[in-house]
Amino acid sequence: MIEESGRVVALAPGAVWVETERHSTCSGCSVRSGCGHGLVERLGIRERRGLILAVSDLRLSVGDTVVVGIRESVLLRGALLVYLFPLIMLFTSAVVASELSAAEPYVMLAGLGGFLVAWLVVRKRSQQTAVDPALQPIILRASMTVAMV
Repeated sequence: MIEESGRVVALAPGAVWVETERHSTCSGCSVRSGCGHGLVERLGIRERRGLILAVSDLRLSVGDTVVVGIRESVLLRGALLVYLFPLIMLFTSAVVASELSAAEPYVMLAGLGGFLVAWLVVRKRSQQTAVDPALQPIILRASMTVAMV
């Protein structure tokens, strides 16, 4: 289970909205001085807080510090679907077009078409699973740590 601490900012039926602080690894990276992400981090341009709707059966109130968890398998399957599946579709459709002796512009269009189809599949799948409680973050426990600033 992957865990993250946060603070309850709103209540919903059977769930709570939790504000978490996003952490960066820029302080430990050896190329942070030449990285665009590191520059954005130093300037403070990027929003540092995120909101998560987490399923909860605990009696919580606004301001409580909690620990939110999500199963590793859910995160891994989601990452594969969102990142790897579109790339596989892009390359597969381009290779198929190339093997059919299509001209280069058509191979490129086939690759983009495969990527678009994968994007539509990912979008449809995410809409279908958005309400599946087995795939949602959950409140593991109320924490006794000091609330985030």
